Amino acid sequence: MQVVSISSLKGGVGKTSVTLGLASAAMSAGIPTLVVDLDPHADATTGLGVQANDQIDIGRLLKNARRGDLAANVVPSGWVNNAVKRGSSTTAPVLDVAIGSAYSGIYDRPDLGKRDLRRLSMLLERVEGYRLVLIDCPPSLNGLTRMAWTASNRVLLVAEPGLFSVAGTERTMRAIELFKNEFAPNLAPAGIVANRVRTGSNEHTFRLNEMKQMFGDLLLSPTIAEQANWQQIQGAAHAVHHWPGESAKQAAGYFDDLLRALLDSGRMRNRVARR
Repeated sequence: MQVVSISSLKGGVGKTSVTLGLASAAMSAGIPTLVVDLDPHADATTGLGVQANDQIDIGRLLKNARRGDLAANVVPSGWVNNAVKRGSSTTAPVLDVAIGSAYSGIYDRPDLGKRDLRRLSMLLERVEGYRLVLIDCPPSLNGLTRMAWTASNRVLLVAEPGLFSVAGTERTMRAIELFKNEFAPNLAPAGIVANRVRTGSNEHTFRLNEMKQMFGDLLLSPTIAEQANWQQIQGAAHAVHHWPGESAKQAAGYFDDLLRALLDSGRMRNRVARR
């Protein structure tokens, strides 16, 4: 089971959008996936079309991590029913969600100790049946992001090709290295996704070249072009793979390629680690 944190220390770069795009690609590829919505804003939960009943949200599960049953409290994404109705799958795909809520904000503090940082790890250790876990992190390096990194194999960074976002990505890379040395020796960067790229922008072209020089092979291909109707797709709580139109089809292809790059990099790191 690959556990990947989707992170950025700068808000507004489309981190949740990338999480949703990867979840859509995983569902389309038939990869059993769990999305953990660790951001107190719970935007991923909304975008995934979740309709909870009596399930316990991730914040309250974290509070009772020793006895909490994450598997009993995940909710299927509303995208799954849409996929079945469309006839795009002969069997219902597995795309489950650990529900986000503002309650998880009680752990978004800079002073969590090692025991608290293990709370999400304890919940995930008792979960089976998924090949991929995507953790949507808040845009900060407080307790929730550190908790996610502790539970993860890798961290996927999201950045826009702009000055402040590139500088923030460099800070995040340093933070991952420091965190790895102190708390999570097996943690590794999965790569960097350049998001909301405008192909006709000279500034974006310049910053992309700068990112290639700074980060080398960690800058993943493809970059994700700015999607004019992305807000509409998310507002309708639809998978991008199920949205009509050529631009959505193109965006779906970006995320298919990005998911393959993400999984391939994980397999390569596993082979190196076994040696």
